[in-house]
Amino acid sequence: MIFAAGLNSSLARAANGQSHAASEQVQIVPAVHYGPGPKRGKLPGFGGRPPLAAGHYRTVAAALQAQPGTRRFVAEAMPMVSVAGLTDPVSTEAFRGDAAWTGYDIISGRWYRAPGEVVVNTGFLTQTGKSVGDAVTLTFGGKQITARIVGEVFDPQGRGQPAMLTGWQTLGGATAGLTVQQYDVGLRPGTDPGAYVDAVNHALFPNFFASATGNDPFYLTLSALIGTLTLLIALAAGLGVLNTVVLGTRDRLHDLGVFKSVGMTPRQTIAMVVCWIAGAGLIAGVIAVPAAMILHSSVLRTMAHAGGTAIPASYVNVFTPAELVLLALAGLVIGVFGALLPASWAARARTATALRAE
Repeated sequence: MIFAAGLNSSLARAANGQSHAASEQVQIVPAVHYGPGPKRGKLPGFGGRPPLAAGHYRTVAAALQAQPGTRRFVAEAMPMVSVAGLTDPVSTEAFRGDAAWTGYDIISGRWYRAPGEVVVNTGFLTQTGKSVGDAVTLTFGGKQITARIVGEVFDPQGRGQPAMLTGWQTLGGATAGLTVQQYDVGLRPGTDPGAYVDAVNHALFPNFFASATGNDPFYLTLSALIGTLTLLIALAAGLGVLNTVVLGTRDRLHDLGVFKSVGMTPRQTIAMVVCWIAGAGLIAGVIAVPAAMILHSSVLRTMAHAGGTAIPASYVNVFTPAELVLLALAGLVIGVFGALLPASWAARARTATALRAE
């Protein structure tokens, strides 16, 4: 149960770290217009759509600033950038403005702070052989750019594909061909994302489309499965205790008859039977805490390795000391609840019947 609780907490953090649903609750992209488009001015990797006029993007900024629920927002481009040592271009996110709040969890190093600094995912470091602190040569807009890797972030692309994040000016800005392809919006506490999206869509129709972010269904399904399994484990443990206490109570029924004959009350009988298992339940909980923590860390790192990524320390260290104490007491709680039924049966047993038992 401790292992399942820890894994569920870790997956919840991983889901937020990948979707950024807790930090950038709304995303805005140019609306897709179907039908024949102009033959010139298309952006590779941007769905074949030409960039909108600069005035449209100023409209987005004005509309977001006018919304009372807007806390902060940042624009980003998503170019493909050539990297020395890699045969294929790397998927890149170039932010125009401060993007440290967007929800990327740091594995090592730090978030970029100045032009010429980049942060990358584990797949990038694995495929290039680089480490945090190394320099890397980029090619974008026909120019070579020397940048320094200052951080590794949790950004799992398809089974270890490289990804890079940096500032708008690192790649040369609009003069190098960067075009805003998405706005990330953080909302003020208490703002309803659905109502906010409706208001923004009304203001930006028909050129842009806003939508609320959400966690990957994979994580939601896995969390539901873990929750169900945790409940089943608890029920199975309770039934195991019940079976053990029933057998122990029947073996000691004659002794209970002797105690009853000298004045033991039903409540005292229940307390004694529960105490038979309470000590074992408490010891089991104390042993389970370190065992579950080791298992949790091992399984989580194995899952991450299979996905081609490392994980932040915060994904592993999900237990607080107070939570560990409560989880250790779970063994005692399961033991007590499992013992209550046979203890009640022993308390109701007649003294003469118990004395004749063998």
